[in-house]
Amino acid sequence: MPGTVLLLAASPAGKGCLVDAASVLPVLAAVPPAVLSGTETANVVELADPLEPQAVLTRLRAAAAATGPLTVFVTGQLQLDRRQRLPHLALARTTPATVRYTALPWHWIREELRLRAAGTTSLLLDLHADPETWEWLRAHPLDSGPGHAVYGRIAPPPGRRAVAVPAYMKAVATILRSGHRPELADLHQQAVARLGSDGYGDLLLAPASASASAAGPAPAPAPASASPSVAVVSGAGGPAFVPRPSEPPEPSAPAEPSAPAEPSEPLQPSESSAVSDGAARLPGPPGSRAPEEPDAAAADAGDDPHAVISDAVRSGRHADADALAARHEQAALRAHGPGSEEALHWAEVRADLAMFAGDPVRSCRTWLAVAAARLSAGQAPDAPAVEAAVDRAHHQWGLIGDPAGARELGSLLADLRSRVPGRREGALEHVRRQLGQLQTQG
Repeated sequence: MPGTVLLLAASPAGKGCLVDAASVLPVLAAVPPAVLSGTETANVVELADPLEPQAVLTRLRAAAAATGPLTVFVTGQLQLDRRQRLPHLALARTTPATVRYTALPWHWIREELRLRAAGTTSLLLDLHADPETWEWLRAHPLDSGPGHAVYGRIAPPPGRRAVAVPAYMKAVATILRSGHRPELADLHQQAVARLGSDGYGDLLLAPASASASAAGPAPAPAPASASPSVAVVSGAGGPAFVPRPSEPPEPSAPAEPSAPAEPSEPLQPSESSAVSDGAARLPGPPGSRAPEEPDAAAADAGDDPHAVISDAVRSGRHADADALAARHEQAALRAHGPGSEEALHWAEVRADLAMFAGDPVRSCRTWLAVAAARLSAGQAPDAPAVEAAVDRAHHQWGLIGDPAGARELGSLLADLRSRVPGRREGALEHVRRQLGQLQTQG
């Protein structure tokens, strides 16, 4: 039976672009359709930087209606709409203020594929998240629907004014260009291996059975809200799917995307805030404007400090965001103790805030402290949260440009890596090799 392949690569034009998604299409297009699909023959549909979500929905619906195997390759970036805070795949015209109108809601993908027979649908994803979405992923898995094989990675935001490369999908395409299509679990593992140390900060996606067999010991079960067909590979380095302390559950997404209508309510003027470029905004000299009072801001946002932090990061007020997170971290330490999930949650938030601000030294140091605190609290070295913290520290360490700072934190990282090797081969050897090279630098 012939297969169907949908190649979708999309990212916004202009300064809101996080990844050059369309650059992977020529490499994928060079792969024979039968190899892309894993069937003797296949029909291929390619969408390069589409403008309208309805146009994407039409092509997706047609592909989902095919009776044979369906393989969907998606490359792009995730953003949240500001009203429902649901993930969308940004399209060419998407801006932070117009996500609801110009981006593809991720739940449309889930709903269009939900009636397909189990075992006939595969998705390979290479996605980048903006800072707000990366924080959202702490408590919410990216749900692509049950019964599908979902492989890929979600990468954190790139550095200041940087446009990332879809390295995972390019690795997949390069492997497939050999003319041989491995089993998807093997293809995924080979692509991840080609990412090298740059991939330690990514959130890896794989079916639960594949991640268990490929990664060694079984990871902790996903929370009840997670898609049953998708697991986060332990130690992948992405944000753990741990609900925020005392956070109410997220309302479910709309169930029927077949006739998506324009939102009836116009965007509010307050929704037109600027795009964060990820640059560090350090506190100014004495006499400059002090960070705005966190408590007052939180009260204005319905007492949700995470929303205030997201707004501050989006507008480039990184010092304000860290000040609010630090205040909540201290409150959690006083109320629950240094090894509590409440305190560790806010420490992890601050580590990510340092990454958003372009400060890999502070981010690496904080992740190392989180890993040490979890081990001191009695968590096992192969616990997913411990491995994730060490992997995130490893990723940020690789971004440190100062040799002295890299040597200092590298020694701490090597010590932790000897206790927490993680699930990627060669992590400890990579740290030791890089430390050896740093010793020769001034």
